[in-house]
Amino acid sequence: MKTGKKIAYTDKELERFKNIIIKKIDKAKQDLDLLKSAYMNDSDNGTDDTSPTFKAFEEGSETMSKEANTQLALRQEKFIRDLKNALIRIENKTYGVCRITGKLIKKNRLLVVPHATLSIEAKNMQN
Repeated sequence: MKTGKKIAYTDKELERFKNIIIKKIDKAKQDLDLLKSAYMNDSDNGTDDTSPTFKAFEEGSETMSKEANTQLALRQEKFIRDLKNALIRIENKTYGVCRITGKLIKKNRLLVVPHATLSIEAKNMQN
């Protein structure tokens, strides 16, 4: 009994998504490296010879900056992990299938959020 709705993307479509994801992973890794280097370089802002009041302000700002960078780095690492998991789903030919409804996630959604595991329909059911 065939319903006419496909429940998997073709190999050609999967290859296209794979290329998009690989590019996003490369960009995300570059961004993560920038965050990490910014975190490492935060400790020397060249304020050694400035007034103590300004230095105290700088140290407080530096702490906030390090916390913000750490949070951004953690989010970036999760994003990379999610993208790598998407590559695994491509290899398993389960990529693009909503984990709640079992239906195909629309192509437009996957182009914007290539690591999506939920269709808009399923996402709306969660809210």
